[in-house]
Amino acid sequence: MVVHRPGQVLVLDSTPMPVKLRETVFGDAVTATLTLALDLYTHGLPAFRLTLQSDTSVDIAMLLRDVMLPLPMRDGWGEDMEWPYAGVPADVIAEFTGHKVAALPFFAPETVTTDHGGPYKNHDLVEAEREIGCRILPARVLRQTDKFAVERQFLTIQTMLFEHLLGFTGGDIADRGADPERDASLTLAQAEHVIATWIVQIWQNRKLGEYAPSWAPGEDHSPNTLFAAAMEQGGFDLDFPEPSFYYKVLRKHHVKIHPRRGVKILGLWYHHPVLDEPRFDQPSARGGKHAGQWVIRSDRRDRRQVFFQDPADHDTWHILRWRGLPPEGEIPAFSDKTADALLGHVKANKIRIHSESELLEHLLEILGSVTPVDQWPSQAEKKTGKKRRTAQAREIARAQTAAADRPTAPAPAAEQGPAQMPAAWAEHARMIDRAVDTDRRRRREEALAGTRPLAPPTLHEALNRRHMFLPPPRDDADAETTVREDDT
Repeated sequence: MVVHRPGQVLVLDSTPMPVKLRETVFGDAVTATLTLALDLYTHGLPAFRLTLQSDTSVDIAMLLRDVMLPLPMRDGWGEDMEWPYAGVPADVIAEFTGHKVAALPFFAPETVTTDHGGPYKNHDLVEAEREIGCRILPARVLRQTDKFAVERQFLTIQTMLFEHLLGFTGGDIADRGADPERDASLTLAQAEHVIATWIVQIWQNRKLGEYAPSWAPGEDHSPNTLFAAAMEQGGFDLDFPEPSFYYKVLRKHHVKIHPRRGVKILGLWYHHPVLDEPRFDQPSARGGKHAGQWVIRSDRRDRRQVFFQDPADHDTWHILRWRGLPPEGEIPAFSDKTADALLGHVKANKIRIHSESELLEHLLEILGSVTPVDQWPSQAEKKTGKKRRTAQAREIARAQTAAADRPTAPAPAAEQGPAQMPAAWAEHARMIDRAVDTDRRRRREEALAGTRPLAPPTLHEALNRRHMFLPPPRDDADAETTVREDDT
């Protein structure tokens, strides 16, 4: 394929970040995964993602959405990092987006090239790529030349940025310090801000060497100037995806609507009052393989709710809450992994569940199964294990990222600073305790519904029930003993 315009081929790849980061839940040093999206024509980096441990298909789908969205300006970024391209003034872009835009290209990708990793072959990601409208061109097996540019880019970031950060591990033991885990000081949000600043300020304005265009042998071009030149030649399409585009890249579930219970998604029931309307008593008008079924979207990072597009108004999305959630209070977010553990626990112990609210008690036990840090004995830390703590930190971080990706969030994840990180484990444990108390109070009130409390008798009523000078009545055992004594 001969690439001759921006966005024609977008190359994706993931690699463990060679810098130890500090997660904000337990404070352990962890390894994050860096996912890059590289435009093969300009060698620019329109988007990237940092995830604790490994990435998933939903993270890759959100990365493709980030490629199509303009990057907002952040605190501390000067005017030199604002949108600089000729032909489209910065004020025009800001008017479309509602905020100032950083000097980072954004476009709709035409072709996506990936390797054969698990997240990239996932059918949910393939469906999201079809929803975007891009073609899928996977790299050939054992052909490094198909993704050479993004592989080289990882090495470039390492030599120009990662080597100068605390906690650098490198590819060889001679490249790292004595103890990278102890040197780790950056959090996930701080590392994300450092990488974003480096891309916008340095890489996008760096002179291209062997990647310079062949049609300009005597000119100096950077990824930004090369994108501006291509924009002058072929024009620029100001087509921003709508906020509801977030729902369209989520995975689909084709289900039927139960008249009273709602919809069942991966073992859990979800409901919204709109499903009780008479128009949903009939099957869907959809034909083909999923005839008569309705489409529900879910975010595997947060299983507390799913999303349903109103067929009468395609711009309206209804949030269907899990039926086990109480109407008052907030339950911490839980992902697919926790939901599977919950259903597996119920099945393994042969627990009979009559309603979704009965699952809430077992869910809170799983979410609060790890003892808070301030209550650890001397040997309990060994039992808990770093792997378990990292998994819990990843659960909270993924829930925070999912909330930031939703259109209703106050600010996207790119704008959040270190002060808006996921709650620490102590606060998370207090949230679990409050949820347990609320659930117990709700179940007690439901059990006592319709009963009247018995008022204690007054002193006058208690004295008038029997004569004050009569002896108290004897029970049967005392009566039999008295009879036997009389017979004797």
